[in-house]
Amino acid sequence: MNFLSSIPSPTDSQFQAGPFVIHFYALFILVGIILATVITARRMKERGMEAGLAVDIAIWAVPFGIIGGRLFHVFTHFNDYFGEGKDWTTMFRLWEGGLAIYGAIIFGAIGAYIGAQVDIKPLRIRSAGIRFFSFADALVPGILIAQAIGRWGNYFNNELFGAPTDLPWGLEIPQANPAYPVGLPAGVTFHPTFLYESLWSMLGVGVLLFLESRFNLRWGRLFASYLMWYSFGRFFIESIRLDPSDVYFGLRTNQWSAVFGFLIGLALFMVQRYRHTGLETSGYIPGRSFEPRPTKPKKSDTAVVELETPEPK
Repeated sequence: MNFLSSIPSPTDSQFQAGPFVIHFYALFILVGIILATVITARRMKERGMEAGLAVDIAIWAVPFGIIGGRLFHVFTHFNDYFGEGKDWTTMFRLWEGGLAIYGAIIFGAIGAYIGAQVDIKPLRIRSAGIRFFSFADALVPGILIAQAIGRWGNYFNNELFGAPTDLPWGLEIPQANPAYPVGLPAGVTFHPTFLYESLWSMLGVGVLLFLESRFNLRWGRLFASYLMWYSFGRFFIESIRLDPSDVYFGLRTNQWSAVFGFLIGLALFMVQRYRHTGLETSGYIPGRSFEPRPTKPKKSDTAVVELETPEPK
């Protein structure tokens, strides 16, 4: 192993913390979710919205996103979970990897829309009262950072690597890895596609924040730009991955997902640009506004009131 000519792979995908087994994949996903929520809350506050509503919306968006990401992965890798000799229960082992980002985006958006705008009256559940696209725009830097961090879970799982390469940053993969291409000798290094996507996402944070400040990308236009940015990079990164995937008309499933993601982002950008030409003055839906949470009066305040109250004559 030469650290100057290749990237070594981790030998462990988990560690012990007392009685608990912590999987790096799950840990990186959790850290990404927390950071995305914190960053989104801060951006919402800067835009005149209550920061705590980011958590209220995340309570809906995160479970929807995880379920959607897993379902999308299972359906696009159906033969890995179903068929002769397969154990279908492995589809529930999230810590082993397998959350498709496009599935997470689609279902997560549904969850976020419910949490942001939909009052479920029979259950007495009140929405956050935030415009969905106002929340989505605030979310963009956070979700890119979460994706960048989450990809390191693939690194610790020794999965989703790319084609063989002799570049200095080639990724070492043990020949015993089930995904190691049959027929290749030991010692071959591969494109670290997890790293490419992580760096692409981090670069996107800087680029999209610059474009937002330069062109005032509101009304969902920043979210649309995110879809185009991520999909553009994912299309090319996906083309060099070696993990099994269905191929249609010469393109892998997730390449088609990237094509549709880019087109949806472009269409959303054009529609929102046409529909909203003015400034976005509020992130709240009509009839809702910032509602400060009540605070208990301090004892010192009560004492002052009592001192200033005139004695009865």
